[in-house]
Amino acid sequence: MLPNYMRSRSLVLAAGISILAGALITCTDSSSDPPPPVAASGSTLAESLAQPWTFTTVFKAPLGLEGLVADDDGNLYSGGRGGNPTCPIWRVPAGGGAAAVVGTLPAPCSPAGLAFDRNGDLFVTDGADKIYKLRPDSAAPPAGVLFASGAAGANGIAFDRAGNLWASDGVTGQGRVYRISRDGQVTEAFRIPPLANLVNAVAPPGGAPGVVQGGVGRDSRALPPGTITATDSTRATADTLGSVSLVANGIAFSASGRSVFVADTARGAIWRAELGQRGDLRSDVGCDTTFTPNTLCLDNVFVQHPALEGLDGIALDRLGNVWGTANERNAVVVVTSQGRVHEVFRNPPDPATKLRNGGPLEFPTSPFIAGHTLCVTQSDGARRDNVPSSGGEVGPAPALERAKISCASARLSFGGLELPIR
Repeated sequence: MLPNYMRSRSLVLAAGISILAGALITCTDSSSDPPPPVAASGSTLAESLAQPWTFTTVFKAPLGLEGLVADDDGNLYSGGRGGNPTCPIWRVPAGGGAAAVVGTLPAPCSPAGLAFDRNGDLFVTDGADKIYKLRPDSAAPPAGVLFASGAAGANGIAFDRAGNLWASDGVTGQGRVYRISRDGQVTEAFRIPPLANLVNAVAPPGGAPGVVQGGVGRDSRALPPGTITATDSTRATADTLGSVSLVANGIAFSASGRSVFVADTARGAIWRAELGQRGDLRSDVGCDTTFTPNTLCLDNVFVQHPALEGLDGIALDRLGNVWGTANERNAVVVVTSQGRVHEVFRNPPDPATKLRNGGPLEFPTSPFIAGHTLCVTQSDGARRDNVPSSGGEVGPAPALERAKISCASARLSFGGLELPIR
């Protein structure tokens, strides 16, 4: 039985005094995040990352998986994607054992983000524009009750200190970030700049109403499924497959609630927006008049780095470090609060094929730190380093096991951020 008060915990990897004492949050405003606790002597981030990192599978699913959260007892929760007539919400026991269905969403559904509120209710996005609410129960799995609609593309979700739920648009490529009140009212809070704007865009001949082509911007492409023609002197695209337009994906709050971080998959970046005490946006917007007026200015980029390419979900620890899964690289990364990037783990290449699709990571999407352990969902998407997706433990249809949850072998050292934040 779930406790009345549900808190999700993220524990930190150790941070050395000499490495991180000055690297963590430095705001002087008394309402900003407090200085982080000092790490124990001899327990440095470098030493933590030097541990033998690998991942052990704790659950294999017959459907795709995305979104991960844990309860006070360390049990993991994730949702099956594309189920019919319903999408199951699974609970995976912290101590091992069979997963149990603890709730469902109505089809069509493709759960992507999960978060517990302070009352122990679980909120789940449906992969379109709806967010459902349920109280997990394995004895009588409840159907999710509609909490909010109109949050187009709702993907990653997180609660702020006031109990409002925030969501990224995830799949539309428009970069929208929503604030959803306790009574389910959806407001667009701000946007991450999309890769292309509507300057010079025109309606194509015979196109559907509202559809335009052209515009000004940039096309980010993953290979595969995109392809190129490459010689010693040329490098030209051969098709239009593999375009990556996702700029607002995983979302997480700092301990104070005054900063919200958003993963930018296409740019390999993390944005940081500053908020007032009532959740009002304090960051600069409107610098580029070809975007919507609520679009963040470029000085809100927290960090951009090649190791973050394909960044999907993110999770913050108590020291302000941001942990993320770079799914297109089959990698886990950590970014200190000063913006220093460290690759924690990446699949080794096969000695013969040079491919990185054999695991243990198979397109990791959503990280969560439960107890002293970092766990990730893996959707086994057929992109970039995970192509072909038939490699590894799980695979595409007709395989019976399509996705998995895996947890790291390395034990993390410090207490982490309580979720939802207070």
